[in-house]
Amino acid sequence: MTRPTVAITIGRDHYKRMFSEQALTNLAEFADVIHAGEKPAGADELTELLSAADGCITSWGVHQLSADVLASAPNLRAMAHMGSSVKRFVSDEFWARHIQLTSAGITLARDVAETTLGLMIVGRKRVFPLSQHLRQGGWRDSPTWDKWDPRELSRSTVGIIGASNVGKHVISLLEPFEVDILVTDPFLNASRAAELGVTKVELNELLQRSDTVSLHCPSNASTHHILDAEALALMPDHALIINTARGELIDEAALITELSKGRFFAFLDVSDPEPSDPKSPLRTLDNVVLTPHTAGCIENCNRMGELAVEELRRFFAGEPAIYQITLEMYDRIA
Repeated sequence: MTRPTVAITIGRDHYKRMFSEQALTNLAEFADVIHAGEKPAGADELTELLSAADGCITSWGVHQLSADVLASAPNLRAMAHMGSSVKRFVSDEFWARHIQLTSAGITLARDVAETTLGLMIVGRKRVFPLSQHLRQGGWRDSPTWDKWDPRELSRSTVGIIGASNVGKHVISLLEPFEVDILVTDPFLNASRAAELGVTKVELNELLQRSDTVSLHCPSNASTHHILDAEALALMPDHALIINTARGELIDEAALITELSKGRFFAFLDVSDPEPSDPKSPLRTLDNVVLTPHTAGCIENCNRMGELAVEELRRFFAGEPAIYQITLEMYDRIA
């Protein structure tokens, strides 16, 4: 049986970060491998690489599999993407070719969920504002202590907006903390909510009842500014809001208005625009912590490389994919 040819398009500079040695060994066992240069493949290099490829591995920085690229890739049948959103990488022509698409987002989701849990813990304990409080000479008996009184994550109420891969990982990580979990998600039915051990509610109820609100839904037309001025006004004083998903989910101007009142605290790993305006109040308010889109894996993304290789092995062996992206689900997860 002829061995398939797989093109790694991400650039050799990123191999150590994205692939374990075992992943590359596993790939070489079932496929002939061709490589891009040191950097992620641009349009011309991608066109050349894919002309001989049956499958490919993509990630951040690689050019889109556009109509022009695909026209030179007659044998391409499978793409394994090392990342979460595939929106920027595929095209109408891609779907028309019925190329199998898989995403390693389910492994990236673990990294984002672990970061989110950490932010919940330090956010409820008010670690960052209290650290600043001490830097300014304060202590537990200071008059301003009550402004950011520390609280526990345990036995609080957590609201999850979006039972996505990340959202579901967060739910599982919260199990030891005995929290009440509220979820809003139009695609979550009652039986699945029961399996997850959560209560499905509408967005307004979630915002009114939650001590912590964490966003884990995709960015699309239905979720754009899902937290607008009216929604944010429903959140209780001393609440915590965490966004490790997409900046467009929150109306930034409305968020700044609410945060300027000092009512609640926010951890924002993403913003809109990204990065946030250097003059934005988000950079100066003492009840906001900004991070530069680092909730996912940064230094070691080997789990994504291992999954991408396994997905291609399965495809060429005629086995079902672990996490296939179809056109029918694209708008929901893109």
